[in-house]
Amino acid sequence: MKTGIIHSVKGRGATLVVIGGGAAGFFCAVNAARLNPSLKVIIVEKTGKLLSKVKVSGGGRCNVTHACFEIPDLVKKYPHGTNFLKKTFHQFNTSHCIQWFEERGVKLKTEADGRMFSITNSSQTIIDCLMKEANQYKVEIIMNTEVEGIEVRNSNPEIQGEEKVEFRNSNPEILSEEKRFKVLLSNFKFINSDFVLVACGGYPKSSMFNWLKELGHTIEEPVPSLFTFNMPSNPVTQLMGVVAENTSVKVVGSKLCEEGPLLITHWGMSGPVILKLSAWGAREHANKNYHFNILINWVALYNEQTLREEWQEIRNKHSVQKIFNRNPFALPNRLWIYLLDECDIKQDIRWADLGGKEQNKLIKNLTAQEFEVKGKTTFKEEFVTCGGIKLSEVDAITMQSKIVTDLYFAGEILDVDGITGGFNFQHAWTSGWIAAQAITKAAVIKY
Repeated sequence: MKTGIIHSVKGRGATLVVIGGGAAGFFCAVNAARLNPSLKVIIVEKTGKLLSKVKVSGGGRCNVTHACFEIPDLVKKYPHGTNFLKKTFHQFNTSHCIQWFEERGVKLKTEADGRMFSITNSSQTIIDCLMKEANQYKVEIIMNTEVEGIEVRNSNPEIQGEEKVEFRNSNPEILSEEKRFKVLLSNFKFINSDFVLVACGGYPKSSMFNWLKELGHTIEEPVPSLFTFNMPSNPVTQLMGVVAENTSVKVVGSKLCEEGPLLITHWGMSGPVILKLSAWGAREHANKNYHFNILINWVALYNEQTLREEWQEIRNKHSVQKIFNRNPFALPNRLWIYLLDECDIKQDIRWADLGGKEQNKLIKNLTAQEFEVKGKTTFKEEFVTCGGIKLSEVDAITMQSKIVTDLYFAGEILDVDGITGGFNFQHAWTSGWIAAQAITKAAVIKY
């Protein structure tokens, strides 16, 4: 079987291969190429799409980051990797991210919940910015090509007698200088490289990390981190599309509890409050095979006791009005009617005539309605995992492997995951930027 070398290096600079054309990989590539023009940077992407999560996140607007500027507050948004992130965010954080994009003509805006987007409300603005940088600094991009392994040449032997293989518009040549890595690609091709950044995102199965385990790295078992809760055949799903803005959701038998907007879907529940619970409880939910109960407080300003204390005042204020027509909690009307139906309250009942049994049930359902969760739904384009490369094996100051010199990691391949709201992208930008800084400095010293 024939093998081939892919290379288009001009001159005698070092080579960096970036594995993965997502946010972290792209950010490292464009920054490394800009900081060290003699560094040849090649992105290898296994699919036919670049920056796919950037494209679809935030409903196609790209939630670039979050308006959280104090590092102690920022690291609290990550269920895994807090201590590691304290070191990385001191080097590149939200303020740096905003400045980086604004220096390239991309202004960001902050929405009421803290999420930050381009003022154009289009993820294409972010993609165009990154692609412009890649073109300006001559980053080569190889698509539809999967990396199958990395060979480390401890002795760095010279390359001899390899067959040249043309790829895209490159002018392949065999270089005689020593190269640290042989990056094995599909179709029996490979790239010789001095530095490698692994930024291929998370994997759903531990076995998919085997090519990295072979380098000596330990993998924290991956499990889904951001997902919605399934409630098959539950009547609440008939309210699909309804958003309750101020809810509190607690997992029964757990310390997990979050507040925020809740979206009812045709399969169960989603929205920021559910996604936060899924992230913080990723391993706990997996251990339960995604079968557990939750308690929803639809009126998070109250608990059961405080609502009971104000109940008589609410009844007196609306006494002559029909309870179906008077919703004193500003809940969506469809949700209010659903809650009343669940309590067997008749449509013509006035507030003053509400019976004690129905009243107690309504107070209970408003502040602690119980639902059974049976399963989860994840979205392929926005799939996030916890788990990945064990953080103790990576230098947070450089993103370099502590096991293999000149091997770096960035993004979701690391055992770091954030809650929804732009935090996973911030980690991607941060880790990609740090790796770029470290690689360009190492290249200057070594070459």
